[in-house]
Amino acid sequence: MASSVLLTLYERLPELQPGDDEDLWAAGVRDAMREFRDGILARYTEGTLQRLLTFEDVRTRRAAVLALGLIGTMESNAAVAAALQDRDPLVRRLAADALWELWFRGGTAEQNQRLRQALRQGRTLQTRQSLDALIREAPHFAEAYNQRAIWFYQNGEYARAVEDCERVLQLNPHHYAAAAGMGQCLLKLGRPRAALQAFRTALAINPDLDDVQEIIAVLEETLERGGSEG
Repeated sequence: MASSVLLTLYERLPELQPGDDEDLWAAGVRDAMREFRDGILARYTEGTLQRLLTFEDVRTRRAAVLALGLIGTMESNAAVAAALQDRDPLVRRLAADALWELWFRGGTAEQNQRLRQALRQGRTLQTRQSLDALIREAPHFAEAYNQRAIWFYQNGEYARAVEDCERVLQLNPHHYAAAAGMGQCLLKLGRPRAALQAFRTALAINPDLDDVQEIIAVLEETLERGGSEG
């Protein structure tokens, strides 16, 4: 079966438990992860891995979502986002992390590299200029808009951040982080009802956003007591 080799490759990795620090785990098994990735590339298509995300065996789903995070493209965005609703908490966690990998590979190889290079410049004006140039060249690269939205937020330009978040969600409706970020910006702009809707959108995409759940509860209580909309 298509899943048997995948499971063999996956089970060579040290077991990741739901409570483990995934970054530390990945660093500790770097060589094994490289072997896992090479084995996937040699034996599986992206489409096959997408289909295995719905396999009944939970280990297969974990292996498939991990593999897509390593080798997948934006063609897997919807399938991996659907795994955020999986009944297994580790599948959901791996899916959330895998999505970030896919989003950062949303352009050409050269554009993806330029995005990462821009972010290494920090909160500087040069970062903003690099993101502007990248967006002009690649107007459908959703993550470039998301990272510029973060830059705007960090520099207090909340309305412009909201505009970029809206563009991200137009291009990538599965981007739970952009929806949550838009909620934060709308709060800064004194628009709690609009912020609540943005947070609800984020939580609908990714139900494991505990901090967003808490914000929603506070906003709902506040608005029920007569909070106003800006």
